[in-house]
Amino acid sequence: MAGTLGQAAIRLLLVTVCASLVVQTQAIRTRSAAWRTAGRWLMAGAFVVAATAAGCLLKLLLLEDNHYLYVAEYTGPGLAWIYRVAALWGGNAGSLLFWVLILTLYGAMVSWSRHDDSERMLPWVAWILSALTLFYAVILNVAVAPFARSAEPIPMSGLNPLLQNPGMTIHPVNLYLGFIGFSIPFAYSISSLILGKTDATWLVVTRRWTLASWLFLSIGILYGAHWSYEELGWGGYWAWDPVENAALLPWLTATAFLHSAIVQERRHMLTRWNHVLVILTFWLTVLGTYLTRSGVIWSIHAFTNSALGAYFLALLMAVGAASCAILIWRWRVLRGGPPMTAVVSRESAFVFNNVLLVGCTAGVLLGTIFPLLTGWLDGAEKVVDNGYYNGVILPLAVCVLILMGMGPLLPWRHTTWRLARRAVGYPLAAAVVIGLALALVLYMPAGRLPVLGTSALVAAVFVVASVLLEYAQIGRLVKGASARVTTGGALRWMRTERRRLGGYLVHLAVALMAMGIAASGAFHVSEQKQLAAGDPPVRVAGFSLRFIGMTVDNVGDDRRMSANLVVEQGGKTLGLIQPAAVFYANGQSPTTEVALYSRPFADLYVVMLGTLNGDEAVFDIHVNPLVQFIWMGGYLFMAGTLVSLWPERRHRAAELPAWHPVLRIRKQQEDARSDHQAGKLGNAAYQALQSELRYQLVDAEAVQVEVRERMARELSRWFGPVEADRLLGLLEYGSE
Repeated sequence: MAGTLGQAAIRLLLVTVCASLVVQTQAIRTRSAAWRTAGRWLMAGAFVVAATAAGCLLKLLLLEDNHYLYVAEYTGPGLAWIYRVAALWGGNAGSLLFWVLILTLYGAMVSWSRHDDSERMLPWVAWILSALTLFYAVILNVAVAPFARSAEPIPMSGLNPLLQNPGMTIHPVNLYLGFIGFSIPFAYSISSLILGKTDATWLVVTRRWTLASWLFLSIGILYGAHWSYEELGWGGYWAWDPVENAALLPWLTATAFLHSAIVQERRHMLTRWNHVLVILTFWLTVLGTYLTRSGVIWSIHAFTNSALGAYFLALLMAVGAASCAILIWRWRVLRGGPPMTAVVSRESAFVFNNVLLVGCTAGVLLGTIFPLLTGWLDGAEKVVDNGYYNGVILPLAVCVLILMGMGPLLPWRHTTWRLARRAVGYPLAAAVVIGLALALVLYMPAGRLPVLGTSALVAAVFVVASVLLEYAQIGRLVKGASARVTTGGALRWMRTERRRLGGYLVHLAVALMAMGIAASGAFHVSEQKQLAAGDPPVRVAGFSLRFIGMTVDNVGDDRRMSANLVVEQGGKTLGLIQPAAVFYANGQSPTTEVALYSRPFADLYVVMLGTLNGDEAVFDIHVNPLVQFIWMGGYLFMAGTLVSLWPERRHRAAELPAWHPVLRIRKQQEDARSDHQAGKLGNAAYQALQSELRYQLVDAEAVQVEVRERMARELSRWFGPVEADRLLGLLEYGSE
């Protein structure tokens, strides 16, 4: 019954999405409220149908109904229920159905939203999202079969033991939430271009969508790295695998967009560049999906034996061609805004940061598709090694960290070189001293002092110093004339400046993760030892390991062989660790279980590579300094992003739409005042800037009054003065 209902729901999904496209087209053509409402209901209906199909497949997985091919392939007897749920997105067919479920959910949420100019924009946004959903609905009906059934029960394959990790229930879901979420900013960007809108409405509306998608993608990458560290047994967490890179690519461009969007909101600059970044980010998600599902590049994380490559290649080309055509068509309409007034300013730091992030994207992209390029050119696929990525990407990443530290210390618009040197010089000098001291501490067990790793530590400490300085400056501004920072003043600032507070927390988190990556990558210690029970202890980077024998346990029908290692440090016994190997009764290849002894400043990581004569074993021993900083920084990263996402209290009667020129100029005045009080902007420059902004504000307010009076006259002529006043209020404050 569940299988039949699920298959019918997939068929109905195709019909519903086609109907949605027709209705959205009518809504665009007629600008009718009735057609828009019908379109909203069809978007919601598509989600209900997709949820029905996904629910039916989930029920079959939980019941382990092995008459269905997908169930038999991804579940097995004794599999925990959480992994049977995770099997929903474990294979090509199930993950595509899950993808459609998320896409239709996002589409329904957007179609029922309200914002500035939503009557014009939402039909186009819904049309684009429906077109994307149609692509996946066609694949589900033509290319894959989630509900393929056999008359006889099929032997169950079970889930790969390496995937039976709690992190793997989180990692793929968040990657999907992130990848699919970027379709919303893309749809708004294309809609804005088609409509010829030059304001920042689309940017303001999609900020939270972009930030949420970026957060989901970040969580997916982080948990994927943690899974690799704990389960794969090679001592690391990032191998520059093509599928890992496929997730990193849109993350890099989305990071660049989140920073350049601030410049457009504050200074009305980088309008064209922001459209390019959003389109590029979505295109890279399609590219990543193509690489993962086509089988054109081998990866431990990719879906194998897939026939979907041609479909996703067609989508990749269609999205790229259509987006470029629309962007070129509207290029002249997009106003570039005021020119950059100084090289030394916060917006220039954002621009240089964008250039470096896009450079990192280009470097990772080239390394990822290099086998494809060489295969097309000379027929032999050649793979770049980690040395390429470390040599190209890591220096750029160090420069990104330096600019992250400089950005908050510089004022908007311009400053003098003397003030810039004073603002940046002291924290940078402190970072050099602290970073070098940290590198020397790490040098003692590692016996080496790499230039790039040391530079990364210094740059990361510089980011921490800049964030702490900004928080100290905020404390002084909140304190004002009083003798101390009051709780009420701090809470008021936190309520009004959540984005700034969250952004600095994210910067702090990135610095912590950068320290962990630099230290564990450049200063790690790795040794292989063959030990027999009773041999003298071996010392590795301050840890002493004593092998006291093997233990064999039966786990169901399987056999687990573990080595018992006593860990000591400084003459003190720290505990017992047990690296192990599991041998499966069904003939599946044995797997290793990593033994981890984790401390905030170093991880002892041991893998048993093999055994000899029953009482000897070969161990791969790693000491990874500061690797815990990566995971701690990751949780701080999530907290900072959530703070930025938290809705700010809005006083409707006192606010203009977020993109309004008057509001933007007032914000620039506040920024200038804050920069002046912090000593980033000299007196003469501050007075000149405030004078310029006052003139701009007078002009903007005059234009605002003139436009309002003209609209009031036209609306009064058609609807009467009372209704005209109500409609003006709705237009100005972004409601319907």
